[in-house]
Amino acid sequence: MTTILVVDDDPHVRDVITIYFSKIGYQVLNAKNGMEALQQLKMHTITIAIVDVMMPYLDGYELTKAIRNYYNLPVILLTAKGQLEDKEKGYVAGTDDYVVKPVDPKELQFRVEALLRRYEATTPSATSHLGPLTILYKSYEVIINERTLLLPLKEFELLAFLVKHATQVLTREQIIEEVWGIDYSGDERTVDVHIKRLRARLLKLTPRIQIKTVRGIGYSIEEIQ
Repeated sequence: MTTILVVDDDPHVRDVITIYFSKIGYQVLNAKNGMEALQQLKMHTITIAIVDVMMPYLDGYELTKAIRNYYNLPVILLTAKGQLEDKEKGYVAGTDDYVVKPVDPKELQFRVEALLRRYEATTPSATSHLGPLTILYKSYEVIINERTLLLPLKEFELLAFLVKHATQVLTREQIIEEVWGIDYSGDERTVDVHIKRLRARLLKLTPRIQIKTVRGIGYSIEEIQ
C-alpha cells in the first residue's frame, strides 16, 4: 500500500492533502513538524514524503537531510517562497521536487505519481533475498532452492514485509498496518493465522528460513545457518 507522509504545521494544508489523496486510494499519515515526522518514519513504512519548509523545531530542509541519511524515499518540499535561492537550498538538502504554495492537489498528485514511477524504475531491488529464498515483486513469486512458490496475496505481502526487515522484530500492529492497511478493524489473530500458514509452506521447502515468535511483541524472519 502506498503511504504518503504529509508534514506541515498548517492543519488546513494537511487536511486538504489528506482528504484528496485518501479519496484516490492512498494511505496518508500526518505530522505537524519535523520531529513528529521522524517519529512517523520510525513507526511506519513511508512511500513518499510531502514536507513543508517553514516549520518549528525542525524545518523542511533539515528534515529532508535526515530522510536522505536514513531512508530511501522521494521527498517533495512545499513552500510559500518561490525565489531561486530557496529552491537551490531545497535541492541541496536532497529534495526530489519543489512545489510553491498554494498547492493544487491535482498537480501534487501528478508530481507524486511521477516521482513514484521514477523511484520504482531506478530502484535496483525488484527482488529481495534471504538465504535460499528470493522474492520477485513484479511477478509475485517466491523462489526457494529453484522451486517456485505461488502464495495468496496477503501471505506474499506478509512474507515480503518480513524479508525486507529480516532479523528485525515487527509488531503485529506494524504488520497489520503494512499488509492490511491502517483502517483494518479485524482481529490481530489474523496475523498469527497467516504466520502459521507461511511457516508450514516454508518448512516444506527449506529448514533454513524460519519465522520466529517474539513473545508479547511480534515476529521476525531469519536464515538459520
